[in-house]
Amino acid sequence: MEADLLEISDGKLYGTNDMVKVGCHDCQGCSSCCQGMGDSIWLDPYDIFQLTRNLNKTFQELLAKEVELHVEDGLVLPNIKMQGEEHSSCSFLDKNGRCSIHSFRPGLCRLFPLGRNYEEDKLTYFLLVHECPAKNKTKMKVNKWLGVPRIKDYEDFLVAWHNLTKGLRSYLMENAQDEAVTKALNLKFLGIFYMTPFQGEDFYLEFKVRLEKWQNL
Repeated sequence: MEADLLEISDGKLYGTNDMVKVGCHDCQGCSSCCQGMGDSIWLDPYDIFQLTRNLNKTFQELLAKEVELHVEDGLVLPNIKMQGEEHSSCSFLDKNGRCSIHSFRPGLCRLFPLGRNYEEDKLTYFLLVHECPAKNKTKMKVNKWLGVPRIKDYEDFLVAWHNLTKGLRSYLMENAQDEAVTKALNLKFLGIFYMTPFQGEDFYLEFKVRLEKWQNL
């Protein structure tokens, strides 16, 4: 494990069937992890698939209020917008400071206080030891904590998505001076994976089709 990861974690890597101390007793009214996050809660295609279906909104409609676009190493990605005083609170917090989309919240929200570690097409998890203020956390299996159906398919998607965006960011950084290429690739990227709604019930199957389409470009 890299030195910077050791500084923020408990020094262990976990699989989906491992027990880890993350149970926070339903947060007990705490929403600290939903405050002041800036543009760090980026949204992958599965997150947008869940949000659009459950809120009955298009991606474009989400961009009008709850979601915004930001640039990360030349790549344009959507993230949850912070609102309220000094733009410090998640757009999806209700008036009581509770998550209004909890059952279909984004992957990074489900994950916390865990982080993802990608290594040679393998996904593992690490525990952020200083980020969550909840006391007396209980142990839970990682897959139960995440609460995502078809966890193997979900992890395979995450690895494929990580590899795609990592490679694309690298390419865009190398060609940063070519604004036409950067704009064209980002428009195509957003069009294939975000702007065009996922129509079927099987997100993972449709994602693979779109991934092949992207690779054929």
